[in-house]
Amino acid sequence: MQSDFPKIPLLLSILFFLFFLVAFSYFFKETNDDIEKSQLIEIELQTEKNRRSEVETLDDSIEKTQIERMQLGTHFARSSDVVPFLDTIEGLALEVGVKADISSVDVLKDPDRLSLGIKITGTFSGFYRFLTLLENSSYELKVMSMDMHKETVSEVLEEDSVASKWVAVFRIELLSFTQ
Repeated sequence: MQSDFPKIPLLLSILFFLFFLVAFSYFFKETNDDIEKSQLIEIELQTEKNRRSEVETLDDSIEKTQIERMQLGTHFARSSDVVPFLDTIEGLALEVGVKADISSVDVLKDPDRLSLGIKITGTFSGFYRFLTLLENSSYELKVMSMDMHKETVSEVLEEDSVASKWVAVFRIELLSFTQ
């Protein structure tokens, strides 16, 4: 017995089904590949955004701390700033009415330090105020030695001064010195 079932439409249906199944799996694979690529690109984009955000934050913090960095820089004397530092010391002396003569300036090599020999002449109160200003200056100083005495009567008469004069010779080290 022969069946009247049409074989050609069934065969064509199966071929169309197989064709669409292959096409579907190809497009499905391509779509998944594109999704993976877009996720990688999105991760790279997010990473770049984070980097830019960090750079902007760093720039902002640099701008915000500029004043503090400048103030911190005033606590250190560089080898190129020795003359302004010495002028500062002489200016402090003039401010309180004493005379400061810098007798020696030595750069110590072992730890980077600047050693100064200073002779101060003036009244005891002026001398005391000068030491207070030095102590409260923005530089880190260490007094290594100090010799302080009152001038004799003959020395005072030679200079035609009525007030009692004191003379101090001391050696200080500038600890916040960078070369």
